[in-house]
Amino acid sequence: MKTDTPQTIHLKDYTPPAFWIDTVDLDFAIEAGHTTVSATLAMRRNAERPGLPLVLDGDELETLAVTVDGNPWPTTETPTTLTLSDLPDRFTLQTVVRIQPDKNTCLSGLYRSTDGYFTQCEAQGFRRITWFLDRPDVMAIYTVTLHADKATFPVLLANGNPVAAGDEPNGRHWAKWEDPFKKPAYLFALVAGKLDVLRDRFRTASGRDVQLAIYVEPGKLDQCPHAMEALKKSMKWDEERFGLECDLDHYMIVAVGDFNMGAMENKGLNIFNTKYVLARPDVATDVDFENIDRVVAHEYFHNWTGNRVTCRDWFQLSLKEGLTVFRDQEFGADLHNRQTARIREVRGLRAAQFPEDAGPMAHPIRPASFVEINNFYTATVYEKGAEVIRMIQTLIGRDAFRKGMDEYFRRHDGQAVTCEDFVAAMNAASGFDFTQFMRWYNQPGTPHVAVDGHYDAESRTYTLTCTQSNPRASDNEPTLIPIRVALFSETGEQLANSARTLQLTAASQSFVFNDIAAEPVPSLLRDFSAPVYLDFDYTPEQLALLLAHESDPFNAWEAGQRLATTLILDAAQAIAAGHAPVWPDTFTAACRRLLQTQAQRGVAFVAEALTLPGEGTLAELLDVVDPDALHAARNGLRRHLAEELEGEFSGLYAALTVKEAYAPSSEQAGRRALRNLCLGYLLELDTDAARQLAAAQFKSADNMTDQFAALAALANVTAAVCPQRDEALAAFYAQWRDEALVVDKWLQAQSTSRRPDTLATVKALTTHPAFDAGNPNKIYSLIRAFGANLVRFNAADGSGYAFMADRIIDLHDKNPQVASRLARCFDRWKKFDGQRQDHARAALERVRDHQGLSRDVLEVVTRALD
Repeated sequence: MKTDTPQTIHLKDYTPPAFWIDTVDLDFAIEAGHTTVSATLAMRRNAERPGLPLVLDGDELETLAVTVDGNPWPTTETPTTLTLSDLPDRFTLQTVVRIQPDKNTCLSGLYRSTDGYFTQCEAQGFRRITWFLDRPDVMAIYTVTLHADKATFPVLLANGNPVAAGDEPNGRHWAKWEDPFKKPAYLFALVAGKLDVLRDRFRTASGRDVQLAIYVEPGKLDQCPHAMEALKKSMKWDEERFGLECDLDHYMIVAVGDFNMGAMENKGLNIFNTKYVLARPDVATDVDFENIDRVVAHEYFHNWTGNRVTCRDWFQLSLKEGLTVFRDQEFGADLHNRQTARIREVRGLRAAQFPEDAGPMAHPIRPASFVEINNFYTATVYEKGAEVIRMIQTLIGRDAFRKGMDEYFRRHDGQAVTCEDFVAAMNAASGFDFTQFMRWYNQPGTPHVAVDGHYDAESRTYTLTCTQSNPRASDNEPTLIPIRVALFSETGEQLANSARTLQLTAASQSFVFNDIAAEPVPSLLRDFSAPVYLDFDYTPEQLALLLAHESDPFNAWEAGQRLATTLILDAAQAIAAGHAPVWPDTFTAACRRLLQTQAQRGVAFVAEALTLPGEGTLAELLDVVDPDALHAARNGLRRHLAEELEGEFSGLYAALTVKEAYAPSSEQAGRRALRNLCLGYLLELDTDAARQLAAAQFKSADNMTDQFAALAALANVTAAVCPQRDEALAAFYAQWRDEALVVDKWLQAQSTSRRPDTLATVKALTTHPAFDAGNPNKIYSLIRAFGANLVRFNAADGSGYAFMADRIIDLHDKNPQVASRLARCFDRWKKFDGQRQDHARAALERVRDHQGLSRDVLEVVTRALD
């Protein structure tokens, strides 16, 4: 898939297909070294586009036969298209192709993995299987027959229901599957392998029994029960929250170790990366367990928001992804801890999506154009898309949102639709005018909202004046921004009737609160009601008050983050100028109060509140980033807190050391999170006693959460000699070398370390037996994780940039999707000083000028260099 002149696809150029496909009958003969695919398509001409030829999509296909109604038909073939002209209005097209999945290193289409053959067809992988109209608005009924060696591939799966199976000569067997629902090609799935299976069932609200199955590599069944329970909880939650019942007789999940993405919602046959299925307390952390809950739910929820109603075209990707992320966020909040779930969602948004919105790959949640659609499976489409859906619910209310969802399915079940169709259903259910709100779908960039507060003692009024701007928008037109607010007294009491949702619709707009006895402290953007930067000139005392008294957990956390951010950025400026940072007592006192009130505030909340803003998030607030100064400032504040609060951290660490049977519950997870945060702060003291404490936890831990927390903390020790660090890293690998997902953690702990020798360590690990350059999980854990290590990747000598460029060039033609994701590590190179920019530009130009560069990577580096 290489091209010198990649074509840009534009939303404005969308036209319906010239032909429709009613039914698809596929036959796969899986042989050693190749697979023969016979496709029989019942087709009809689109009456709205008469006279046009049929142009089918393909990629790396060897065409063996093409017939129309049983007769050979002349064709014009290129490497990516097959054209047939002079066709009747209705006909049956049969093609026979040979493909080579064993050589398919890009992991798109049909490919070979350790335990068998698997497919990944989103977004445009189906064209690597057979000639087809590979676009989401072409929906058809599929029947699939698979043939393979029975001993090697005893499990044969496809979408839908099994209808027949049997043995064949020479030790082979076959299986036939029928999917009763129309679907686009990107939802097609096939699996042929040697797999173990965990079976269960779920009885729907209407009394139907759905057969459930999770397939995994042999020997991993004991790591499946949590995913199965997550699936059943998801099915029940969707019935209760949205009235959506499973429509299938069979629902299957298959876990594969070689997978570019997290998981895929293929109708009734979800294919997952193993990291979102396999879990057991000794090999998976609390975060892993919660991620499995969320991802299993996400793919199941797609059965309605993505499968039953799908996208008309790939520009509408957020129609299914943003909506489904919102749904899995709500599920996760209900299942776990709502107050900390929202905090983590926003932390992730600021770490990944806000920089994307400010960088070269900035795009609206519905892009206007793309070169390679795989490059637009982004934080903007997913996470910002979810925030847009959340704003709709905020504006119309939860009950009206549910009615809008009902209306959406009533209108569009079985259709391929647009974002406008979804919003129109919300309008019909609520009467709310979303005309101005639609700008969120079409403009890139993160809006900035500056707020000024004015108290008038004479009139007893408090006025908030909000001004919005978006430097990345193509015009100066304002959008609709919901801002949830409340007012607090100077003693920390929320003022009666002050909580409301402001609708900012103008470039500048004032909102008046009446009968206010004294100047209040405003709490703004509560629950993060819009994905914006919000500026208000808070004093440290006001932020400390909100941190102590705000009833909205997100804004209490946000107050602490604002306090810490100011201190770190001021300290970074001082360090860059050669001065020592100053740490006022305000923040330390606030942190002490948090530790003392953890029983009232909740251990999970306190753990989040005492986690300082990440370096990447802080960097976005600077015009020019000095990564060394920023790194020193953040670590300086951590050490200051450790020194001032050593007694509190030590006491709480001991108090939370409770032996209990592990459960991935929010209560236990919160206690472990706070205990491990205390350990991390104590290690900042750089004492042998603290290292011995971490080493003791590492050795005695009976769960991966505690063991890996100790390992990660020790991996950050910068002392030239630290035997506890070396011993823990060696012992961890020796213990878990046969558990691939745990080895990924080991790699990531070293690639994200703040040690000065991290790059040398990463380079050495690329030749370690634990690293597999053909496995996306390994690449993400070692290489991409290093790219997110702000201070080490952005080294002043450019060594980090040169290393990443080498890895991208090595990978670009083997797996273009993964290579382009590595290239995204360069997104913010223009925020650094001139010396670093020179090194980054040289690395990017070297990648761009590489002969035959894949279009996935070419699009990313070209936009980065513009």
